[in-house]
Amino acid sequence: MFRGSDPINMDAKGRMAIPTRYRELLSEMCAGDLVITIDMKSSCLTLSPLPEWKRFEEKVAALPALDDLGEMLSRFVIGQAKDIQLDGSGRVLIPSELREYAELDKKLILVGRTQRLEIWSEDNWNAEREKGQENYRDMLVDREKMSEALKNLSW
Repeated sequence: MFRGSDPINMDAKGRMAIPTRYRELLSEMCAGDLVITIDMKSSCLTLSPLPEWKRFEEKVAALPALDDLGEMLSRFVIGQAKDIQLDGSGRVLIPSELREYAELDKKLILVGRTQRLEIWSEDNWNAEREKGQENYRDMLVDREKMSEALKNLSW
């Protein structure tokens, strides 16, 4: 559903335009109703269509009550989630506390992650991409650390 990356500018009010190629899809999927929150593994934000977000919330709610990771997901990812709406110009307003968390400035990178989008500052994205490229080949060679799903993935 969402793939690729797009450079985007954020205006002084914290608004970001969603690429045209996603607007109709978001309109059909969720009438522009989105959820934005932090990503716990990286200094970026995730942007999800509301139906996809609700599926994620259900999965987190089903985790065992004493599961530490489940507790952290519930407290930090769901606890900092904000409902936002695609406006008539195809923009979303990124809440200031989330902009601060992800160190967002004017230049952003929007990255498609199949069911959701990630919003990165350009600097953080470039650093993450460099780090990933350095580690990628090592990770592919070390099959012992891969999940069975990854070991069986083919293209």
